[in-house]
Amino acid sequence: MSNTDTVNKTAIGFSTQSDEEILELSNSFGATHYGRYDFIVRKSESCWLYDHDGNKYLDCLAAYSAANQGHHHPGIVQAVVDGLQKHYGSVVSNMVHTDAYALFAEKLAALIPQLAPRFGQNGNKVLVKNGGVESVETALKFIRYYGYKSKGIEDGKQEIIVFHNNFHGRMIAVVSFSTTPKYKEGFGPLTPGFVSVEYGNLDAVKNAINENTCGILVEPMQGEGGMYQPPEGFLKGLRQLADDNDLMLIFDEIQVGLGRTGKMFCFEHENVIPDGLVLGKALSGGLLPVSAFVANTKLMDLVFRPGSDGSTFGGYPLGAIAGIAALDVIVKEGLSARSAEYGKILRAKIDEIAEKSSHVKEVRGRGLFIGLEVVGGDAMKYCRKLLELGVLANDSHGHTIRISPPLVITKDEIDYLVERLEKVLLD
Repeated sequence: MSNTDTVNKTAIGFSTQSDEEILELSNSFGATHYGRYDFIVRKSESCWLYDHDGNKYLDCLAAYSAANQGHHHPGIVQAVVDGLQKHYGSVVSNMVHTDAYALFAEKLAALIPQLAPRFGQNGNKVLVKNGGVESVETALKFIRYYGYKSKGIEDGKQEIIVFHNNFHGRMIAVVSFSTTPKYKEGFGPLTPGFVSVEYGNLDAVKNAINENTCGILVEPMQGEGGMYQPPEGFLKGLRQLADDNDLMLIFDEIQVGLGRTGKMFCFEHENVIPDGLVLGKALSGGLLPVSAFVANTKLMDLVFRPGSDGSTFGGYPLGAIAGIAALDVIVKEGLSARSAEYGKILRAKIDEIAEKSSHVKEVRGRGLFIGLEVVGGDAMKYCRKLLELGVLANDSHGHTIRISPPLVITKDEIDYLVERLEKVLLD
């Protein structure tokens, strides 16, 4: 790495092995299911990543929104340390209750507006899992069972409408409806029951609805699909179609929820309330895998009962403790408003660069979730140059540079980023 912004020359991190040794071990014993930079992160703090020698890199990925609160936020770290040291953090059987889970479920359920209000003001209920894709699969079960139980669709005939260039994870059921070939090639037989239509096209959704349609699964803003926000009125249109046809409308906000786009939840930009919501990543501040599916209490009780779902670590005490602290940080530090304010500042500076650059085709985004589509479609070329200058970013759908730093980014750090974007995009 050529970045020379160094804090010290003392080796840091978990081990004392050289970068070469770590790369050899990782490549020899770890599956190559990611295309990684030859960059070993030894330490992370707030918005910064550090290498073996203490060189610092501004993290403009935030682990795809998992580190919205910044890496190793002291409040979340302390909560987790207390849970371990005071012996109330270990996993226990789901045959018993824990106070940590109960308090986390209450906090998360209350933070979200009443979901599926057409079914009544019953409050929300939470079903907690680990990685985000687990909660997506929970949502699929929820939609299908509603179709079976409430709409009378023959079991096995239920259909769910999804969208081109979606990204909801990489488990078999989820990749089955991906439109990205590399996610599913060779992994058949794939799971049936999904109809994919153009993102942002209400007519396509309307035409896809039939007697077996039971729900719609959508990202209120696409991340992996190219950093696209839908046309104004699209989410409202989905809500109307769902109401008119008695469908479950589920929003996947794993990447765009919890302050990322300048609102606590991305759906609040259009004031459209879903029937169910999927959250993850920032739900634990990036320290533990925690995700959740949340729905109207009446609907959750209709679908899930003892034996119909489960997870050994889903909702376990340490994850719940991290979740409580992570939500507290977002609320008490006003990270949603900060994302809106600082996102506006960053977007204005990026727009200035785009106007002068022959490399930028379009800028898209909300809050601190910004994409720069490049001419020629090779965004990684620019991301590699940014890494050499001390900024970690990557591409979205090949053609777009994704910029999504922790929501605690400062104005000085924005200037640091902008200076390097100018060097890469204004050559």
